[in-house]
Amino acid sequence: MVSKLRRKFVITAMSALLVILLVLISVINVANFVEFTKSADDILKILADNDGTFPEMGPDQAMNERKVAGIEASIMESDPSNGSSQTMNSAQESSTPPAPKSEERSRDIFSYNRNVETPFSTRYFWVKIDDSGKVKEIDTGHIASILEETAGEMAESIYASSKTKGYESTYRYYVRRLDTGDTLLLFKDCSSDMYNAIKLLRNTFLLMLACLLAMFILVWIMSGHAVSPVVESLEKQKRFITDAGHELKTPLAVISASVDVIELDNGKSEWTISIRNQIKRMTDLIQKMLTLSRMEEENVRLVFTDIDLSSICLETAGSFEAVAESAGKKYTTDIEDGIHIKGDKNSMTQLLSLLIDNAIKYSSEKGSIEVRLQRGKHIELEVRNTCDNIPEGDLDKLFDRFYRADTSRNRKSGGYGIGLSVAKAIVTSHGGSIEALRDGDNIIRFVARFSK
Repeated sequence: MVSKLRRKFVITAMSALLVILLVLISVINVANFVEFTKSADDILKILADNDGTFPEMGPDQAMNERKVAGIEASIMESDPSNGSSQTMNSAQESSTPPAPKSEERSRDIFSYNRNVETPFSTRYFWVKIDDSGKVKEIDTGHIASILEETAGEMAESIYASSKTKGYESTYRYYVRRLDTGDTLLLFKDCSSDMYNAIKLLRNTFLLMLACLLAMFILVWIMSGHAVSPVVESLEKQKRFITDAGHELKTPLAVISASVDVIELDNGKSEWTISIRNQIKRMTDLIQKMLTLSRMEEENVRLVFTDIDLSSICLETAGSFEAVAESAGKKYTTDIEDGIHIKGDKNSMTQLLSLLIDNAIKYSSEKGSIEVRLQRGKHIELEVRNTCDNIPEGDLDKLFDRFYRADTSRNRKSGGYGIGLSVAKAIVTSHGGSIEALRDGDNIIRFVARFSK
């Protein structure tokens, strides 16, 4: 139980962390992709506005661009203790116009975080296509990695697709219709940006794995302390059930012996018969509670051998046939021969008894009950019955201990709402799964699946 709770705690915590890290990494990488794509689009629009070239910078503008980088370098190179250097710097500063303010620089052609080196560092080419769709002019003078023939083929393909911008391999393209009727297609090489984006994706992914590993170690260490209150509560509950079960057996034995004495003196009566029925029901409840408590323990030792599940089903189902018929139920079986599993024979017998007993108690009046065993992808043991009031919503709650669909809690059916909990514990201890399914409006199925 402790290991199971710790695993659930760790899985929940790590799943939440994984989702957060995946979202964070996705945002970082998508933002990076969007940013360099926007940067490429900005450059392509500048080129489109200037017929495929960067606009020339005026002398004053070029000097101001250089001044931004050059003034700080000259100040760092000068010696503050040297008076002549200070005089020279002062003279230099007074003889040159001040650099433009940031607001002024943001309004020029390099307002997209570009500088004077951008025309020389940008690898691009462009193609003009006339109205008939034929290549009119190609300029590959600013890139060395593509031939004019290849550039023309790329342009014709994009022109035919009617797209205005996008990616073609590692090139970002932009299409503009000119006043002359021609179409200008501009391409910017983004291979360097894409390479950096891939590196960022790889590094963030590796960082995520490192964080997950570190957090897994930390969460696993902390999980023992986190689940300890729950474990302590469950242990107290189990101890109480075990102690109460053993303590109740003694007074029940005394009551049973007293009834025997009364019947020896006065004979059987409706009162003694009623007392015996209640003793039997109480004994059955105690036994189921103890079985459930024992099955949920991690160190429970079941004797797993190769058992003939088909024979167990035939024998157990046959023992309930008379009970079902006396209750006015239609009782049928469909059991495939020769099905074997590794399991505990007594537990499997108890499992089938619990499921059939539940079907008899809660099936509709003059309803039908069917027991099936078949082999497919898994070995499936199924008990189905007609039912007038199938609970709405999730039927898995039927396996909760002491759960009863009858909210009035009457005992007309004779059940205590613990049998299906024991059945689930038995199936789980055998490495299987069990579920309750609704089949139409008035049929409920309990299906237990085991590995072959």
